[in-house]
Amino acid sequence: MIGHVDADCFYVSAERVRFPHLTGVPVGVIGNHGACIIAKSYEAKAAGIKTGTPIWEGVTLCPDAVYVKRDFRWYEALSRKMLELVKEVSPRVEFYSIDESFYEVEVIDPHGLQAAILERVGVPVSVGIAPTKTLAKLCSDSSKPFGVRIVTSDDERRELLAGIPVTEVCGIAGKAAIKLAAHRITTCDEFVAADNRLIRKLLTVVGERLWYELRGEPVLPVLISRAAHQRIARGGSIGRATRDPARVAAFVVRNVERVVEALFYYQVTCDQLTLSLDFRGAPGRAIRCSLLGSTADTGDLRDAALWLLPRVWRPASATVHYMHVIADRLRPLTDRQRSLFERRTVKDERIEFVKRSINDVVGRFALRSASTLPLTDVYDDPANSYDIPDIHGKTCF
Repeated sequence: MIGHVDADCFYVSAERVRFPHLTGVPVGVIGNHGACIIAKSYEAKAAGIKTGTPIWEGVTLCPDAVYVKRDFRWYEALSRKMLELVKEVSPRVEFYSIDESFYEVEVIDPHGLQAAILERVGVPVSVGIAPTKTLAKLCSDSSKPFGVRIVTSDDERRELLAGIPVTEVCGIAGKAAIKLAAHRITTCDEFVAADNRLIRKLLTVVGERLWYELRGEPVLPVLISRAAHQRIARGGSIGRATRDPARVAAFVVRNVERVVEALFYYQVTCDQLTLSLDFRGAPGRAIRCSLLGSTADTGDLRDAALWLLPRVWRPASATVHYMHVIADRLRPLTDRQRSLFERRTVKDERIEFVKRSINDVVGRFALRSASTLPLTDVYDDPANSYDIPDIHGKTCF
């Protein structure tokens, strides 16, 4: 049996741990740049607020709500406390995401685990237990808030799946849902009643695995460590959209430095770099370049990204609002392909070492490229000091 622990309204619950006066009050958590609500309490949800609602609409929908800016460093601290408690009841635990984990069930006592997390962390969670990961997640989802659901028999499994939209299954959305709908498959019970060969044809082997999982036949193991990265990407919204070349270039360098952090953490280098930009009112563009050998060097990757910038930013008058820097073709640091034209010197390595050492002690981005000076407003905002994609060890992405 597999268990799934899922925090209820995690960001809001985490804020209530340190600010108990928020309990019972409608709460909205707003994102990096204060524009959108990225999480809401059940009270705020009842008022019509959804994830992604702009803050100005949220204030109109629920003027009595308290809106707080997200703090992923705090959320990660609570997340790891929750993870340690789950490890007390199981030797095999998967850190799936910041607010979710799977575990192999040795003793079925979801209420005990739920109570322990609430008492020692302060966060309410829902727990699902079932023969497979996919069913366990549906169990916890269907028992929110602060519920427990256990599926052990086929009758209980069929009752769980009956009428649930197939899009509730993690991994089925968008085009996959459209393909299934064309064959009149819109619910989970219709999905498992379909021929597995049809599901494989429509959704490849990935969808077929879900078909088996929903039938109670486990094919997805609990992963106690994440698989090696195929690529590492850093980026996201840049806040207010802009056509200012200095500000866009500064965000490119910021994201390069985040990529370099991750490459160092995982001890890998990359052979290729991609820069993608999204524009207001125009299709997004992405361009990739090969690097001179495998590298995780800030200077190499910064220069490559800035070389790509004018090539992907066309027309230059387009307004940028979203971007990603993607390191591809990863290699272990110990097995990297050197270049005949390598320019990295011992001095460069010392500078990297000093930069990393200072930031480890003083704080992330305390020492950073001067190219990011146009983002002083971003770095001066403590809420921007930590980004959710930079939490290491999760298996969801």
